[in-house]
Amino acid sequence: MDQTPMTPRGEELLRKELVRLKTVERPRIVAAIAEARSHGDLSENAEYDAAKEEQGMCEARIKDIEGKIASANVIDVTKLKNPTGGKLKVIFGSTVTLVDVDTDKEITYKIVGEDEADIDSNLISYKTPIAKGLLGKQEEDEIEIKIPKGTICYEVVKVEYI
Repeated sequence: MDQTPMTPRGEELLRKELVRLKTVERPRIVAAIAEARSHGDLSENAEYDAAKEEQGMCEARIKDIEGKIASANVIDVTKLKNPTGGKLKVIFGSTVTLVDVDTDKEITYKIVGEDEADIDSNLISYKTPIAKGLLGKQEEDEIEIKIPKGTICYEVVKVEYI
């Protein structure tokens, strides 16, 4: 089974969602199905059909989360040491500050798992072109990354394991 890299925060978020689905959503959906059944003929009961569809989606998400947790490779970069004392390399879970070489605009990204990616919070999945281009780089490296809009050139200003 392939392991899925995940930060401790990502694992915690999935576990919380799983608990909510099992303890709040599942019972609510079961009650909705029971209510819809009480209305009689199920063959023409839109409420029943909608509740059953919602139940299927909820159960699929529960199974998906359980699979991800079972195959999780939780990586906590805060516990990593820098044995050489030199420049840190960009790895999964690291926080990277970049400067766009063309605009001098600074941006900071944290490289995370797919489920916790949120571009509005500058959390990018390790599978994105930007993250793939950054992995293995270190401070002062200049890199060109091909993205859907074209090519961008960044200088790595800072790498942190926080």
